Amino acid sequence: MELILASASPRRRELMGYFGLPFTIIPAPGPEAPPKEAEGEAGRTAWYLSLKKARQVAQAHPEALVIGADTVVGINGQVLGKPRDEADARRMLRMLSGREHQVYTGVSLVRYGVYPHVDSYSDTRMETTRVFFREMTDAEIDAYVATGESMDKAGAYGYQGRAGMYVERIEGDYYNVVGLPLCLLGKMLAEAGVKLY
Repeated sequence: MELILASASPRRRELMGYFGLPFTIIPAPGPEAPPKEAEGEAGRTAWYLSLKKARQVAQAHPEALVIGADTVVGINGQVLGKPRDEADARRMLRMLSGREHQVYTGVSLVRYGVYPHVDSYSDTRMETTRVFFREMTDAEIDAYVATGESMDKAGAYGYQGRAGMYVERIEGDYYNVVGLPLCLLGKMLAEAGVKLY
């Protein structure tokens, strides 16, 4: 069975490689905008966008099993996606400093059959991890943003990179914070009939 990862994320590409399965990278073409009913709800936003990405790619690749994923950060009812610019990244990091937040990743598997736009297989699930940041000074925030590491990541930080020094602890799946919850995805792939070993 052909596997396609509908993501341009280098982190997801690396994590997907841990399964040891052949797969193709085909990023979803559409904008990452949630529907009105999901706005302001981090979990629903990630769930919806992961399914949207998988369906967009599956439409052009029938019979392939397409994996879509989307990660967002939620804090006090606010959704933090990727920052628009450095000022937005600094704003997000100030919000996270010294506080707990949640990282949500929606994961979707979609396969279209012979009928276009009709799922012959569809499964979407959610992983949530609690993340606790230590207090960051303005100088630390400025220095971190200046590295450029925050610009393509939900919540403006990469736990697997330099931002790891600001995370006191997490509760939940580490790989979820990086962008692809491996345990959840492994279960989903196995249930979809993919031989992992």
